[in-house]
Amino acid sequence: MATRVKVPRAAPRVAVPAPGALPIREERLARLARDGRRRRPTAQHEVNPLREGLRLERVPDPHVMVLFGATGDLSHRKVFPALAQLWRTNLLPADWGCLAVGRRPYDDATFREDVAASLHANCRIQLEPELEQQFLERISYHRGDFNDNATYDVLSEKVEGMHVEEDARNNLLFYLATQPSAFPQIVAQIGRCGLDHEKHDGGWRRIIIEKPFGRDLDSARKLNREVLRVFRETQVYRIDHYLGKETVRNLLVFRFGNGIFEPLWNRRYVDHVQITVSESIGVEDRGAFYEETGAVRDVLQNHMLQLLSLVAMEPPATFAADALRDEKLKTLRAIAPPTRHDVARNVVRGQYDKGWVAGQSRKGYREEREVDPLSETETYVAARFEVDDWRWSGVPFYLRTGKRLAKRATEIAIQFRDVPHRLFEDASTDPQPNLLVIRVQPDEGILLRFGSKVPGLGLEIRPVTMDFTYGAAFSADTPDAYETLMLDSMLGDQSLFTRADEVEAAWAIVSPIHEAWLDSPAPEFPNYAAGTWGPDAAEELIEHEGRRWRRL
Repeated sequence: MATRVKVPRAAPRVAVPAPGALPIREERLARLARDGRRRRPTAQHEVNPLREGLRLERVPDPHVMVLFGATGDLSHRKVFPALAQLWRTNLLPADWGCLAVGRRPYDDATFREDVAASLHANCRIQLEPELEQQFLERISYHRGDFNDNATYDVLSEKVEGMHVEEDARNNLLFYLATQPSAFPQIVAQIGRCGLDHEKHDGGWRRIIIEKPFGRDLDSARKLNREVLRVFRETQVYRIDHYLGKETVRNLLVFRFGNGIFEPLWNRRYVDHVQITVSESIGVEDRGAFYEETGAVRDVLQNHMLQLLSLVAMEPPATFAADALRDEKLKTLRAIAPPTRHDVARNVVRGQYDKGWVAGQSRKGYREEREVDPLSETETYVAARFEVDDWRWSGVPFYLRTGKRLAKRATEIAIQFRDVPHRLFEDASTDPQPNLLVIRVQPDEGILLRFGSKVPGLGLEIRPVTMDFTYGAAFSADTPDAYETLMLDSMLGDQSLFTRADEVEAAWAIVSPIHEAWLDSPAPEFPNYAAGTWGPDAAEELIEHEGRRWRRL
């Protein structure tokens, strides 16, 4: 039995002009012109009539995004659709442009055709034709090899030649959506050309770097040094798209905005915490990438440790970016790097075999394209960690992630301690411990389980749930994580981006796992069938302490 929580509809974020007032776009441009931040539009930059009527109080400065790896899968599946949605909802400045950099032989027209096809395939809400055309016209293409000096020598000229005003050309947002091996070279070339320099009379330079940020602790430290030789830490935005998900951001509000739960958020009341990131898909066309990465590097080091730090962190003094990241860093540093004995006892790895998922037959990992038939790469990992601080000492955090599991789901389950005294001895069933579940995807929401008496003459106790879902409670359009993070980077808000020391602290936890595995033989892979919940050893990891994984 489930009881739905009724939440008032959120007030819309948009403003509608009063009768006789300036159109919102005109009113905003006039206000910005008065503030000296930009000029009123010229004939070349007429106000878009399709984009009037929406306004955000914090609008990014006019700027140019320089997107490296623009022809790649990430750019077409995530980056361009997210930018299009920001354009559709009037959250990009009117004077904005994108210089797409890639190796393929496109010109502006043919590249825009490719982007248009990607928008039609991947946008959650399609743009109106005229609006789409205006968005595409703001994208220019620059062909070049990332290892060639000439690619970068003409970047300034390319930016200067874009159809944007001087205010926009003074602000550059670099986005590295390339293979990680290209990060150091691109950053160094940006520094060589002086494109990282911020002008004394205004203007900014920022850089977004995709994951994975390094392959281990040593490589992450080296990459941080190379990036920080060119950019200051305040200019660097290391992106982890999980931090842009609506439910993950709501976790902070849930914890620190509700007095009913925070007093219980500690070792006195919490028995253990489970964090699950399960995927029903396999490696798809990323076999070569996954062979070099594996589940630990792909998910555990970044997504899962970020979720753990948000659950376990202390309240920050303010919600400023550095205050928030300081507390996350303290939490990661309170997790002792595992010894070889710890890895053998508390970490389980697996690799999927052929099986059935959602009624369809699926091949095993070693049968996937570009995968070694004798591969020992893990597609599943489960681990037990402890946060050794005053709040959480003695409370285990169980983390698991895997490919080709029974269903797609990401959630944080907080299992509270059992009641200290069995008061209802005559009851036909014992009450189950209370459970709080924060569902990150796909059905974003929060579930609370507690015991209730079943109506009738006897004394039977049954668990019931209060289930809050975003879709039922709010009619607001929920942005994609990439939309949120790109907008924040344009606004200069680093709250949801990882800092250099935070990245290194996460690798300090994960690198010893790989080091221990190098010196020990892998299990007999494959060791779990597609469509199941992972290897038997993962069940034993938690069951030998008298607990069980939650069935999603």
